[in-house]
Amino acid sequence: MFTIFLAIAPVFALILMGYGLRRGGIPSTKFWNLNDRLVYWVLMPALFFAKISAADLSGGLGDYALLLYAGFFAAIFCGWLFGRAYAAPQGSSLMQGSARFNTFIGLAIAEAVFGTAGLQIAVLGSALLVPVVNVTVVTLMTRQLGGGGKSILKGLVKNPLILGILAGVLFNFAGLHHVPVLHESARILGDAALPIMLLCVGANLRLRGLSGSVSVIGLSIIGKHLVNPLAVLLAAMVLNPAPLTLQIALIFAALPTGVASYTLAREMRGDAPLMAAIITTQTLLSFFTLPLTLYLGSLISAP
Repeated sequence: MFTIFLAIAPVFALILMGYGLRRGGIPSTKFWNLNDRLVYWVLMPALFFAKISAADLSGGLGDYALLLYAGFFAAIFCGWLFGRAYAAPQGSSLMQGSARFNTFIGLAIAEAVFGTAGLQIAVLGSALLVPVVNVTVVTLMTRQLGGGGKSILKGLVKNPLILGILAGVLFNFAGLHHVPVLHESARILGDAALPIMLLCVGANLRLRGLSGSVSVIGLSIIGKHLVNPLAVLLAAMVLNPAPLTLQIALIFAALPTGVASYTLAREMRGDAPLMAAIITTQTLLSFFTLPLTLYLGSLISAP
């Protein structure tokens, strides 16, 4: 477990560095806002495209998908069920906090702990999860809150991450695994994505002025850091996946809620301050829960 902790530590060191730089005004708040857009619109789509278009998809992803979806749907059901005891804005934040994940941290940890092979599997996991998670969450929030959910669903077809995933899949199926200049450019941009996005994750943390129900934050932690990994582990006992596949699925299961949850809560008139508190609390807590989850996974997958 200590080895896993040491491997993950640099990822969280960059997150804390991003927080410190923004708090210190280095270089400026405007810089970090623009960096967020650069990661979202250029670097991450390039990473998804480069990895997915060159990946070997012939082996099938059925068991891997079942592991990921078992965790996600168990957690989102848990969040929805707990959320029924609260007003709709708080309930929607609880649901998001229980089920959504920070893709950026997941990819960085997969590479830090398991190298290139781990990153490749994590990118494929993102491709399986990102469209399903976004559509499911927005649909449920529309039922809870009304508002602009339908327009946001339509806007998902323009989501750069989803477009990068789809482009990678199309190129892969067409046999275009390495197009000169295009793939090299995408690979270089993708290599820049991980360190920059970790700094941006830290820059977006808000440790001062957080407000929100302690019970909602606690229930979101149960859904995200307990129910989600437990569902993956139970599914693994049935499916008996490869050890590396299980470990990457557990990374996704134990990840903190992504920053996009705050944006969605704000746009759909949910409880955005509560969502910010959930994101910050889970991100700090995951520094301890992620190594523990991976350690438990290694014990279960050991021969």
